[in-house]
Amino acid sequence: MGADEEGTHARLNEHLSALIYPEIEKHGGRLIRSAGDGILVEFASVVSAMRCAIAIQRGMITRNTDVRMEQRIEFRIGINAGDIMIDEGDIFGDGVNVAARLEALCEPGGICVSKRVREDTQDKLDVEFEDRGEHQLKNIARPVRVYRVSFGNGSAATGACASRQAIGRRPGF
Repeated sequence: MGADEEGTHARLNEHLSALIYPEIEKHGGRLIRSAGDGILVEFASVVSAMRCAIAIQRGMITRNTDVRMEQRIEFRIGINAGDIMIDEGDIFGDGVNVAARLEALCEPGGICVSKRVREDTQDKLDVEFEDRGEHQLKNIARPVRVYRVSFGNGSAATGACASRQAIGRRPGF
């Protein structure tokens, strides 16, 4: 952002409109809010959330193929399955906070998930989970076991410019 604020903003908006928003819609996600380079999305299915995250990260690998490292935009994605509170179209609670903290633990181009997400998706998707141990997350009462998701060609190449995305999930009814 510091080297090319307008260009970075334009590239981010292009990624959002060409890849991220269409993938969220395709996988049944509901955009809750966005601020700067962060967005919060709710899914009724944790499997759908994972499929969306994998599609986004794979899409970003392709979109960054011919982009110089210092101009790449890479996303960090945190996924949690947990209870939430709904208030005037927004969502709150530990389920959302854990997703945001998992995103912060990710490397650029990566996906980090909670133990519950791993349990709910383990044999349903062609991914591998690397145990990153238990972490005490800010404003979360109990430690959370964190897993890094590998989906084929590794999570993604790393680069200097990273954006973030946190995905939370509301339990299905």
